[in-house]
Amino acid sequence: AGDPQGAVGVPDSSVPQDWEQRQEEDTLLIERILLLVRNVLHVPPEPVEEQQGVDGDASVHDRVLWALHISGMDDLLKFLASAQVEQQWALHVLEIISLMFRDQSPEELAALGQGTAGAEHGEDTRELETLRQRELAEKRARALQRPSRHSRFGGSYVLQGLKSIGERDVVFHKGLHNLKSYTHDLGKEPRRVPRHRQAA
Repeated sequence: AGDPQGAVGVPDSSVPQDWEQRQEEDTLLIERILLLVRNVLHVPPEPVEEQQGVDGDASVHDRVLWALHISGMDDLLKFLASAQVEQQWALHVLEIISLMFRDQSPEELAALGQGTAGAEHGEDTRELETLRQRELAEKRARALQRPSRHSRFGGSYVLQGLKSIGERDVVFHKGLHNLKSYTHDLGKEPRRVPRHRQAA
């Protein structure tokens, strides 16, 4: 009566056990649970009961699947299917999964997955196109706001091989198109000659 586990010899089920530590009873219990789930999913649908339901109402099979999902059994089945040390349950898990999808055709399942992905892809494409159009509009607005006056600064160039005062290369401050008409007197005021000294 003072046993905290309720009965003598009943293991604590809250502590997970490795497959090496499992007793024969634990292995039988796991197999029985998997067989129970398989048998519940194997029950054929009642056509009369299915026809009486409202369109869009979940069938009995769908409600069983939802109950398995709420209880976390689907996560446990995924673990059993993917764990290397639990390969002994692979056929039971495969049979349960095939019974889960028995009312679905492969085309419907594939279209359902692609429909969601396609909708998300289309939404992303529309969002990117909207951002691109907004960026182009901002670029056009910035181009219109620029001052229309052109800067007169054409750059500075060093003319190598042509010496200025002080034996340094000449620095040319005009555009390159003016280089042909370059002289040392460019930009200087012409010297005024008095009238009486001008040539006749």
